[in-house]
Amino acid sequence: MRRILAWFEDLGNMLFFASEALAWTFRPPFRPELVLLQMAAIGVGSTFIISTTGFFTGVVLALQTNYAMHQLGAEGYVGGTVAIGLARELGPVLTSLFLVGRSGSAICTELGTMRVTEQIDAMETMAVSPIQYLVVPRLLASLAMFPLLTMLFNFVGYVGAYIMGIVVAEIPAGPFIEHTRTLLDTKDILHGLFKAIIFGGVVALIACWRGYAATGGSKGVGEGTTRAVVMSSIAILLVDTAFVLVTVGSGR
Repeated sequence: MRRILAWFEDLGNMLFFASEALAWTFRPPFRPELVLLQMAAIGVGSTFIISTTGFFTGVVLALQTNYAMHQLGAEGYVGGTVAIGLARELGPVLTSLFLVGRSGSAICTELGTMRVTEQIDAMETMAVSPIQYLVVPRLLASLAMFPLLTMLFNFVGYVGAYIMGIVVAEIPAGPFIEHTRTLLDTKDILHGLFKAIIFGGVVALIACWRGYAATGGSKGVGEGTTRAVVMSSIAILLVDTAFVLVTVGSGR
């Protein structure tokens, strides 16, 4: 019972933290240079891992899809099937999960270290809002970079699928591309990008909150980072499931 109450108390505190961060987002002074720095840390620093993951995801997905389609004599539909899978589901979800491990953990560790070394307390003493100075730039950078990295994942993944489909599986290039144009719609891409934006906000808020509320020295920072990664990963899967249920239920 105590654990359940503690969980709800922690959830409530995090929601208050999120509302405060949202409020500070629209209040001056605005610091775009901090947002750009975080965009570079989150986005540019994650380009290699996202590109690599996307490429091999496309490769594996194309080979597995070709194996299934070959049973039906519909190998030409591999391109469109892979494109839809990447755009609607695998792109935003896998991109966000990898960013949790790389950027989310880094955010939590950085803020947690600042908390236990009393740097955040010093900022409050100098009448500087830690939430506006530390949290808001990371939140805005995540909202911007998660969908951009998702597009990178989708593009590189499709390139990997194309190489495997044309070179290895010997699927004709014409049907591969034409069925992609036929099956993949703009709303599929927008669907995935919208999910990526939501994932970015969720990951940034959870990581910032776990770091901001860290206690107990270096051990507390480590525990907070672990909890942030676990909570963010679970939150991504729960939100994604909710999206699927809503879109399937509405027939879209």
